[in-house]
Amino acid sequence: MDTRNWFTLGIYIVQATLAVSTAIVVLRGNRQPVKTMAWLLVLGFLPIFGVVLFFFFGRDVRKEKYINKHSLDLLERQTMSMQAETGGIVLREPHAELIRLFENQNVALPLGDNHVDVYTDGYEFFPALLKAVKEAREHIHLVTYIFDDDSLGKMVADALIDKAKEGVTVRVIYDDVGCWKVKDKFFKYMSKNGVEVFPFLSVRFPSMTSKVNYRNHRKICIVDGKVGFIGGMNIALRYVKGGDQPWRDTHLRVEGKAVYGLQTAFLTDWYFVTQKHVTGDEFFPLMESRKDGCLMQIVTSDPTTRWPELMQGYVRILLEARQYVYIETPYFLPTEPVSFALSTCALAGVDVRVILPRKGDSKMVQYASRSFIEDMLEAGVKFYLYEKGFNHSKLLVCDDNLCSCGSCNVDFRSFENNFEANAFIYDTETVATVKQVFLNDLDHCQMLNEERFRRRSFLVKLWESVLRLFSPLL
Repeated sequence: MDTRNWFTLGIYIVQATLAVSTAIVVLRGNRQPVKTMAWLLVLGFLPIFGVVLFFFFGRDVRKEKYINKHSLDLLERQTMSMQAETGGIVLREPHAELIRLFENQNVALPLGDNHVDVYTDGYEFFPALLKAVKEAREHIHLVTYIFDDDSLGKMVADALIDKAKEGVTVRVIYDDVGCWKVKDKFFKYMSKNGVEVFPFLSVRFPSMTSKVNYRNHRKICIVDGKVGFIGGMNIALRYVKGGDQPWRDTHLRVEGKAVYGLQTAFLTDWYFVTQKHVTGDEFFPLMESRKDGCLMQIVTSDPTTRWPELMQGYVRILLEARQYVYIETPYFLPTEPVSFALSTCALAGVDVRVILPRKGDSKMVQYASRSFIEDMLEAGVKFYLYEKGFNHSKLLVCDDNLCSCGSCNVDFRSFENNFEANAFIYDTETVATVKQVFLNDLDHCQMLNEERFRRRSFLVKLWESVLRLFSPLL
């Protein structure tokens, strides 16, 4: 055997060894059978690509040293203990069990006396955010997935810098992957001018291999512990810029005790990125009772916790629904429990409607989602395609007595890998407002035609099925 053949044989042996070793790690991880099979198929058909892909996206970092879950739990218990003083709320049907679920699994206390404003575009949201920043007297806490270095991002950054120069404490967390295209000098400029700014899980080789799959997708802002914002909008010009593909999104402004939940989420994230335990009475100021205040829970989820909180919440809502469930999500790659719950809900006669964008920002995700849609259509779930731009909104409305809005998409990444946050609101007036938002969006949609949809070519369906295997990674 000549040198070339020996070299080729060596390559095959190394390739096989890596693939088999990685397969053993996959099996030992005791993942869901579907995910395990997906990884084994990739490793079997594309061994080198599969090994690289698993190295970046498949490893379970929840047990690795930089996710210090004990410390996070300690901080969460301490901050939530301050909120516990606001107890005394009597839970009423029909969602008492859901509220207790979130309280037991997530320490998400039901907090009353809240007022909510709903924004459906950047022209409404960003002036409200800048106004709150301008009125800040003690602190501003902001966490966002994307903080673009565009004209809007610069405007928000300058507003934060101005408050820092006035003596207001300004803390900012941005996601390192979400801001890959943003140059470091943008954040260094804020830092040099008094803003405490940190990236979430900096992704640099070789450490990027264990961090890139776990991102902070939350969009939260808290001002003086009294006013908070939560929803789907990042800080980027795309939300106010028109053009052929304007972005449609939903964000909430909250006044009241639910801001304590937002504050807890931020302080936990702040400890995560800085290892600094920041807490105190000034972050949880006493608030007056409101006669017309609504009941809310701020529910967070992340890959460090034992339970997939938001996914379990969605499943519970779907199985409790009696009349309707309306959902908006830009990405539809539901996990098996959510797929089952959606089908069960529709088969039980509940009116289940899902709004998706006609044209998304990821063709791979759109193709992969079609195989899930085909399953849901047969069960009676109705899908509508939004045609007035890209609908990035993440909201849910159920039975005129519950709604949710936040950063969580209906996909594997949001339910299992990302750090997410949603507000769950139990108030007929606010629910009616959010329901109207959905109905207004429905006016700009075309219902997916089941018969025409099923006539897709064999090759297209095959491609969709192949991409479906990668849905946990998309």
